[in-house]
Amino acid sequence: MHIVIIEDEQGIRQELSQLLRDALYEVTAIENFEQLSEKVLELQPDLVLLDLNLPGISGFEVCGEIRKHSEVPIIFVTSRTDAMDELTGMVKGGDDYITKPFYPPVLLAHIAAVLKRTRKKEEETPRFFHKGVELDFARGCICYGDKQQELSKNEMKILYFLFLKKGEITPRMDLIEYLWDHEVYIDDNTLSVNITRIRAKLEQIGVKNFIETKRGMGYRI
Repeated sequence: MHIVIIEDEQGIRQELSQLLRDALYEVTAIENFEQLSEKVLELQPDLVLLDLNLPGISGFEVCGEIRKHSEVPIIFVTSRTDAMDELTGMVKGGDDYITKPFYPPVLLAHIAAVLKRTRKKEEETPRFFHKGVELDFARGCICYGDKQQELSKNEMKILYFLFLKKGEITPRMDLIEYLWDHEVYIDDNTLSVNITRIRAKLEQIGVKNFIETKRGMGYRI
């Protein structure tokens, strides 16, 4: 299980990191607090521990931004004990609210309970994120910010394959075999046509140069 920590106090961040690693969780502790929601979406963790008082932004705002694109469990871990803050946290989409100073075994128990509760959603249709772009299988579309474009079946499959290998060059033949493995003959130009259509749809939602062509090699996002 991968847990992301968003906490600006270094001592508490280190304490949480060590506690979770000792409990055999994979941990990412964020130290740069710009574009937090985008970082969380890129990391695709199983759970987020989120402080409220962050440099330049409220944890409530971060939670709200994450919730626009993801149902990842979020536990607020904060020194703010006001009941209205806890209520606001739940309204914004938080799954739990723990106040500092926390008792480590109790925090671990809350984490385990939230993960157990939310792991039931594992079989839901997957969603993928890269550079702020979301591939949503449930709705059959590509999304960026508040804009979206519907995709054909092949367009979905192409993007799915590229998202699985994001940052890597995907050879054209790998894509062709993945898409049309059971068909006797497919014109190589068919893939190019699909890529062109995908790029056009991405531009319509404000995304340019998302799919990079590596001449003689393939594609990369």
